[in-house]
Amino acid sequence: MIIAEIAQAHDGSVGILHSYIDALADTGVDAVKFQTHIAEAESSIHEAFRIPFSYVDMTRYDYWKRMELTTEQWAAVKEHCNRVGLKFIASPFSCKAVDVLEEADVDIYKIGSGEVTNLLLLDKIATIGKPVILSSGMSTINELDTAIEIFKNSRTNISILQCSTSYPSVPPEWNLHTIKTFKTRYAIPVGLSDHSGGMVACMAAAAVGAELFEFHVVFDRRMFGPDAKSSLEINEVKLLVKGINEIRLALESVADKDEQVADKSDLKKMFGKSLCVNNHLPANHVITIKDLEAKKPAGLGIAPQDYKQVIGKQLATAKNQWDFLTNKDLIS
Repeated sequence: MIIAEIAQAHDGSVGILHSYIDALADTGVDAVKFQTHIAEAESSIHEAFRIPFSYVDMTRYDYWKRMELTTEQWAAVKEHCNRVGLKFIASPFSCKAVDVLEEADVDIYKIGSGEVTNLLLLDKIATIGKPVILSSGMSTINELDTAIEIFKNSRTNISILQCSTSYPSVPPEWNLHTIKTFKTRYAIPVGLSDHSGGMVACMAAAAVGAELFEFHVVFDRRMFGPDAKSSLEINEVKLLVKGINEIRLALESVADKDEQVADKSDLKKMFGKSLCVNNHLPANHVITIKDLEAKKPAGLGIAPQDYKQVIGKQLATAKNQWDFLTNKDLIS
């Protein structure tokens, strides 16, 4: 599954939010993801934040308040996603947000890494039965073990994303080896939640066996928003999807090397070579390595890999420069 995260890139505008859905509909992604914030249920005015805010948001609480959508607006998002063939995924940041998303009939829940220890929220989602994607960025292995056990016990379809909570993240922070660690430890689908702002991380994750890919998306990285600099732009998404799909096809294709070569026999003959002489040589001449060359195509003379068997042999007849050399030309 390839997931484009819009998150708060709409900056509180319902119109821009729907524009993102339309823009992503023909990029090849499978789903769009949002964050569902209800300020009074999630946050307080005392909450700190990692970057300065906009000209209109004095506090983080004010920002979350401006990001809120009504239940009816979320239901319209679901309808729009259905219409263009995309899954509707959302991260709730409060139990109240879960109630809103259930009324809107969200398809899949995403648990942000900051919520992994919020067992009140996790237990509520586990009772619903919808698929869950768990992020791991700020969580210890023990915390992830506990969260995954909750969902496995409720028979919830659960997957996990390797995530580095760094914006934007740089290659040493991607920790792609963790994808294999999670596969072995949990035996569930594993993917990458990428905050690099480029295409390489997800493609590299595909090469090591990731099955889910999540990345932030903006129309332009110069836009306001906490994730803008860590996002892909819309026109990059189609290229990324193409790259992921091609890497996965390549990994799924298991072919016998000798069979592959057999299928290329005509090309192998065309680009292969045969031994020839590089000068006019008289009959009875004793061949040395200095007399030999190899020229295209294969099959017209002795194979060049057998050249050592020719050295020291006498010519049965004279040979012109560049004549191919066959076993009949040699005195045995």
